[in-house]
Amino acid sequence: MAIGETTATGSVPTTQMSGREATAAAERRSVRKRWLLVSPALAIIGLVGIMPLAIIAVYSFLSPGPYAGISWDPTLEAWLNVFMERDIFDETLGINYAHASIVTRSFVLAFVTMILALIVGFPTAYFIATRPDKQRYLWLFIISLPFWSNLLVRTFAMMLVLRDNGYINSSLIYLNVIEKPLEIIFTNTAVGIGLTYAYLPLMVMPLYASMEKLDFRLIEAGYDLYGNRWKVLWRIVIPLVRPGIIAGCILVFIPAIGAYVTPKLLGGGKNLMVGNLIANQFGTSRDWPLGSAISLFLMLMVMVALIIYVRNVISEADKNA
Repeated sequence: MAIGETTATGSVPTTQMSGREATAAAERRSVRKRWLLVSPALAIIGLVGIMPLAIIAVYSFLSPGPYAGISWDPTLEAWLNVFMERDIFDETLGINYAHASIVTRSFVLAFVTMILALIVGFPTAYFIATRPDKQRYLWLFIISLPFWSNLLVRTFAMMLVLRDNGYINSSLIYLNVIEKPLEIIFTNTAVGIGLTYAYLPLMVMPLYASMEKLDFRLIEAGYDLYGNRWKVLWRIVIPLVRPGIIAGCILVFIPAIGAYVTPKLLGGGKNLMVGNLIANQFGTSRDWPLGSAISLFLMLMVMVALIIYVRNVISEADKNA
């Protein structure tokens, strides 16, 4: 076959292509192959992630149906009702104190949960990181053991601990510390304790991952330079494990702010959080657009937290470089 002739299919054989054309053709085949390999994952992400999110986004700009569902009348009323409400008589706008209270409670409880998990998880992760290698796996197994059971089961177990005749009150009464049971269950305190118990492993794991890489010779050097325990902690340990602290705080804060089961059971239905508010809009109130708008608002808050985390990680990497 002469140079420049084509085959029956109209394509030039690879052997007759120039080196640049052959490289370009191989690159195109490689790109097509990669897209073909990732197409199942992209399809799953589109069907399970992007499509429901798109539906929720569309619903948030529509009107609620007469009984449930939506009415195809575009409006911004749902977004307005996230923090505002209209008077039933003159339709003037005012602050929706119920929603503001629930959102504020959610942020406060999520923040308190994050701080409590950090206070408990930091020494726990440090303890595990300082154990011999063979013991670390055992302690990590114990920490991850609660995830082997359903969150609902763990929450019911926490109710047995916090109720009026539960283990805490029974023990305090037996030790003559109190005379009558403490009112813990169905309070914000119970919700905070339950959330901390539920998401504590999410704080311990990233902290342990950072502490495992810690060079403990630096701690010994700090003691050699006459630093006490607090100075060594603040100036050596915490700066070195800061990525683990940031990751653990975000991993705890994000699910805690959208929790549903724990506030509903331990809060007794009177200490609602954003997750309960969203469920009520899709269930009892049957205001799907408002529920969609609140869901997207919560997602935007989570995105802000993730952006802050990514920027912190990048800045830390630039400093280390």
